[in-house]
Amino acid sequence: MTEEEVKDTAVATEAGEAVEAQAPKTKKSKKAKRIVNAGAVHIQATFNNTIITVSDKNGGVLSASSAGANGFRGSKKGTAFAAGVAAEKALEIAKKNHALNSVDVYVKGIGLGRDAAVRAISSAGIRIDSITDVTPIQHGGVRPKGERKP
Repeated sequence: MTEEEVKDTAVATEAGEAVEAQAPKTKKSKKAKRIVNAGAVHIQATFNNTIITVSDKNGGVLSASSAGANGFRGSKKGTAFAAGVAAEKALEIAKKNHALNSVDVYVKGIGLGRDAAVRAISSAGIRIDSITDVTPIQHGGVRPKGERKP
């Protein structure tokens, strides 16, 4: 670049240093909405919260919601009603944006929101193909603390 071009594209700062002017940002086009007929709903139900994630069959997330994200705070997040509201919200977004109409449900955890979330899915007008419990169960585990017994 010649000195004239640098002067044209540079802006002088207070210290007299030349800083290149930034071009105005262009708007990005919106991502095309995918049409997903069948998907999976993952429900993680703990005693403190319930998290609902709606994905396609390959695991790409379409929408997600939780009891805490829907305005419930403290011990109210762990209730069955909060889980139902979270499931309705996540499925409403997936149904509206991606035309979701049938799901496989995967339930993990032992919280109060397990059954309420599944009921909310069926009442949202989405067909449930299968319900699978994927709660991890310990078998064996680590050696207990303390001395070995003879």
